[in-house]
Amino acid sequence: MNSVFDRFAKKGVFPYQFAFTLLIPLRNLFLSPKKLIQRLELKENYNVLEIGPGPGYFSAKVAKSIPHGILTLTDIQKEMLDIAKKRLSKKNIFNVEYHLCNGIDFPFESNKFDVIYMVTVLGEIENKQQYVKEFYRIMCPNGNLSISEQAGDPDKMSIDEIKNLLLDSGFEFDKFYGTENNFTINFRKK
Repeated sequence: MNSVFDRFAKKGVFPYQFAFTLLIPLRNLFLSPKKLIQRLELKENYNVLEIGPGPGYFSAKVAKSIPHGILTLTDIQKEMLDIAKKRLSKKNIFNVEYHLCNGIDFPFESNKFDVIYMVTVLGEIENKQQYVKEFYRIMCPNGNLSISEQAGDPDKMSIDEIKNLLLDSGFEFDKFYGTENNFTINFRKK
């Protein structure tokens, strides 16, 4: 079994033991919560799903931007969800639900979410095709699937890899923000 440090420095699921490193404000240089919210095109009443929120670096600002909606956080690590829940509760943010997922499918009804987003997560997912099928199932018609990638992430996927994965699954390209090294790419459910 890989050590926690190996999992931190190499490809694979980011270890919850290093969650504190995901809260360093230096991340704002690459993608700030404010910039992400603009890219997500949120409305106050949206149902939003964040895949792999880690300790909730983006979650607090996203939840505040949808005061009449719900932000659902889902992760395969209970410890990450516990950290995020503790942080958001301390900030008095309660329009959030927390779900442990199994890495295969999601326990949500079809056409539930207006927006699904993830930041530096897609490359860590083992069964990407299965997840993308689930994204399609649980997303509202014309919903926004937003994927952000950042330089330095060992699991970073290229723009072409993401487009190939999504376009084969019923999504259509919508918008691109950023550069080849640090970007957000949005797709719409057809």
